[in-house]
Amino acid sequence: MNAETTQAAAARPRIVIIGAGFGGLMAAKTLKGASADVTLIDRHNYHLFQPLLYQVATAGLSPAQIAAPVRSILRGQSNVTVRLGRVTGVDMAARRVELEKESLPYDWLIVATGARHAYFGHDDWEQFAPGLKKIEDATAIRREILMAFERAENAADNERHRLLTFVVIGGGPTGVEMAGAIAELAKTALAKDFRHIDPRQTRVILVEAGPRILTSFPESLSASAVRALARLGVETKINAAVTECDAAGVVAGGERIDTDCVIWAAGVAASPAARWFRADADRAGRVKVDSDLTLPGHPEIFVIGDTAVVAGKDGKPVPGVAPAAKQQGVYAAKAIRARLEGRPAPKPFRYVNVGNLATIGRSSAIADFGWLRVSGLLAWLLWGVVHIFFLIGFRNRLSILIEWIWAYLTFQRGARLITGPLP
Repeated sequence: MNAETTQAAAARPRIVIIGAGFGGLMAAKTLKGASADVTLIDRHNYHLFQPLLYQVATAGLSPAQIAAPVRSILRGQSNVTVRLGRVTGVDMAARRVELEKESLPYDWLIVATGARHAYFGHDDWEQFAPGLKKIEDATAIRREILMAFERAENAADNERHRLLTFVVIGGGPTGVEMAGAIAELAKTALAKDFRHIDPRQTRVILVEAGPRILTSFPESLSASAVRALARLGVETKINAAVTECDAAGVVAGGERIDTDCVIWAAGVAASPAARWFRADADRAGRVKVDSDLTLPGHPEIFVIGDTAVVAGKDGKPVPGVAPAAKQQGVYAAKAIRARLEGRPAPKPFRYVNVGNLATIGRSSAIADFGWLRVSGLLAWLLWGVVHIFFLIGFRNRLSILIEWIWAYLTFQRGARLITGPLP
């Protein structure tokens, strides 16, 4: 490389994106062909389709079917470099992103670091009630679920009820989908696999502190979901706040439930980005950003997805869902491109709600598109089409479609693997 080429490369604007989730990945893809050097940093080398993690946790899919290597996704973008690393902070004065052993300069920064589990001041509960945010979480939960049946098969009669009781805490989409999937796994896929237990006697309890489940949906669809869960044998407990959680079970709504398997789906907290910037944040730790998704006082820093809180058209915060993160990633990238090219900045960000979906098991789901509200088989088909469409890569879409068709016809689960040493 000659001196002129080196000088030209050094003069190119530097854009750093932290996080390869929905928002960060869409930002990187939108910056294709931009006259800037883009660096995408993530502590994993893959993009994860989080909405289907519960299917990995319940042996419906394998991890490779819902994840794709980031380098492979972006290999056609010559202006993007992928860095594997853990970000520890941001030096706003020097405009550098700090990693564990180095730092990277930036002219523009997009922070899309996502969220983690929130236990509302009871972090000690995490060891008894794991959440579901990473592949490692899903495979660990899958192990616990499958091991519960194995233990019950060889346990004394008075221990089997506890071992075959599963509690899911949180009545949002993740909790509802997880509860339905566990019930379906027990009552169909495992129904004839054991000799000393009847998996169909499994007790699955969905616990919600509020007055109803799926509060982001209309009440009619929420009620439809409760009925669908009941058909699967799931008990739904509302107005039942969890006050105790330990190795022997939980106390919810004043009732003690003995169980060895508790799954947490009750809340999330944002990444440490607010602490990096010493910025104002809401109760969940999300950074309060301006209407153009920038950090107040720092127009060169965009904060998007679950890391940020911004008001929608109705004045309520934009929901922490994949479509919102993707729209914000596109917006941030387009805003940067406009400034790089000397064009006017886009209008303030406005989230377009493309619909709400949740599945409750085989052939049952609910869908709210505003102008259309449906439940049952049609909603389930819509849910499947939407999720396959959003997956990254043709191979992932095809393999999941085949897996779902096979599971639908045979009632089986193809990823029932217990990995790791036996206890």
